[in-house]
Amino acid sequence: MAPRLLPRCWAGLQRATATTTTMTMTAAEATAAKSIATHTATPVLSVAMAGRLVEGRRGVKYGWSTLPRRGSKPTRFNQQTAGLPAPTTGPAAALKRKENTTPLRTGVLATKRGMTAFYSKSGSRIPCTILELDNVQVVANKTRAKNGYWAVQIGSGNKRPATVTAPQLGYYEAKGIAPKQHLAEFHVRNESGLLLPGVTIQPDWFHIGQWVDVRSNSRGFGFAGGMKRHGFSGQNKTHGNSLNHRTIGTTGPSQGSGSRVMPGKKMPGRMGNERVTVQNLNVLQVDNDLGIVVVKGAVGGPKGALVKISDAIKKPQPAAAFIEKTRAIVEERSPLAAEQLEAARKRHLELKEARREGRIAELLSRGFSDLSIEEGIALEESEEAEFEEEAAFEAPIPEAALETPTETPAPRA
Repeated sequence: MAPRLLPRCWAGLQRATATTTTMTMTAAEATAAKSIATHTATPVLSVAMAGRLVEGRRGVKYGWSTLPRRGSKPTRFNQQTAGLPAPTTGPAAALKRKENTTPLRTGVLATKRGMTAFYSKSGSRIPCTILELDNVQVVANKTRAKNGYWAVQIGSGNKRPATVTAPQLGYYEAKGIAPKQHLAEFHVRNESGLLLPGVTIQPDWFHIGQWVDVRSNSRGFGFAGGMKRHGFSGQNKTHGNSLNHRTIGTTGPSQGSGSRVMPGKKMPGRMGNERVTVQNLNVLQVDNDLGIVVVKGAVGGPKGALVKISDAIKKPQPAAAFIEKTRAIVEERSPLAAEQLEAARKRHLELKEARREGRIAELLSRGFSDLSIEEGIALEESEEAEFEEEAAFEAPIPEAALETPTETPAPRA
């Protein structure tokens, strides 16, 4: 251990340090450094502290930091500019981890209609489920820049506008789509899986022999006991047991658990109505005229249950040629989707302004159609003019004009 210096040695070092610092500092900085050096016992740290105090910066909470500045934001940690590895958390890292298990394209919404059976050439019976696609349309897209992930929002069925809230009606109005009974999101791997809002998806989105994953809610059974819900065997029917034959018995043993009920204990409660995913089902039939997709095997839920169909994640994705073909077919069925979407957005802004000004009742009284406000008013005026012309043309003819002049007979010779 180095010997401690005498006070006279410290005084000499302080004078030498003050002289050197004064030559390179301004008057204010030299005064601050001299005052700090007088009240401290470490002249080297005094100079550093003086410089930091003059600049108005502090280091970490408990002491002065000697680390280099970390880019443009020195107070932020885990920066790659400081030579640290890329973070393994965050939206970008999460999308990277889920890349291999995210389908390349969107799925569809369907309704379970029931089960039937197919028979193979050898005579074997193949149970299958019929899934119906009811007016399936793309409603919106979720992007990485705005929402943090890539997804397609799909709508299915029709809903009466009278049963839809005003904000939801505005949501559909801005896209030019009728209100949907069901809405669901399907994550896609990247931007290439997005579709234009308003296009319709039919059963030929899938092909025969393809592997799909089907998600639905199982049938709900209400409140059920332990024997029905979890398969408990029940208690003894004799040996003093009375009126406790179907009860589950004790739930909180005292040894090892602290006389409490452990989390996850199987007990009576709501049974069913849970999300059930059946993976790797084979598509047996696709029919656009009937609007059905027939898959092999059983699907959870009763008849009429909402079902999500998507490409299987544990099987190879469909061929790139088939994906491009189906995308082209979908776009060909709705060639004016982009123009209709832009027109719907403009019409929505005009209606929004009309509601703000209180002119919506006037527009409704005039019979506002899908056209813009100006076009609707012009169309109403033209229709009124045509109606007046037709009324004038179909006006009753006066009786005097209908009378035929009587001819006087010629005199006899």
